[in-house]
Amino acid sequence: MPRRFDHIDLRVRRLSGVRHFYERLLPALGFTREVGIEGWLTYEAETSGGVPEFFGVTESAQHVPNESRIAFWADSIEEVNRLATIAVEAGAQHVEGPMVYDDENYYAVFFEDPSGNRLEICCRSG
Repeated sequence: MPRRFDHIDLRVRRLSGVRHFYERLLPALGFTREVGIEGWLTYEAETSGGVPEFFGVTESAQHVPNESRIAFWADSIEEVNRLATIAVEAGAQHVEGPMVYDDENYYAVFFEDPSGNRLEICCRSG
C-alpha cells in the first residue's frame, strides 16, 4: 500500500511548554528516533518501505488551537489504554475516555496537548 502521509508539522505556542509531553508520547506511539533539527522537536518512525514518517513540533507564538484533531492508530483496546495512561502522565488535558464511541467497534481516548492541540488514539474492531 502506498504511504498516506509523509509527516506532520504541528505548531504550539511555546516548545518548552510541550517538550516533556511529546518526549513521552511520541516514542510510545512508535516515533522512536529523535531527529535534531534546530527549533523543532522531531521524531521519526521506522516504516517497512525504508522512508521514515516523522512528527515535528515547532513554536509559533501566535498559534491558536482549533477544532482539528490528529488521530493515532492503536492495534487493540489494551494499546489504547496503555497509550492513554502515558498521555495523562505526560500532561494531557481535557481527557475524554478511553471508552467505546459511536458503535461497539470504535474505542478511543481524546485529549489535548499542553498547547491545546487536539489528539486522539483509537482502534477499530470487527
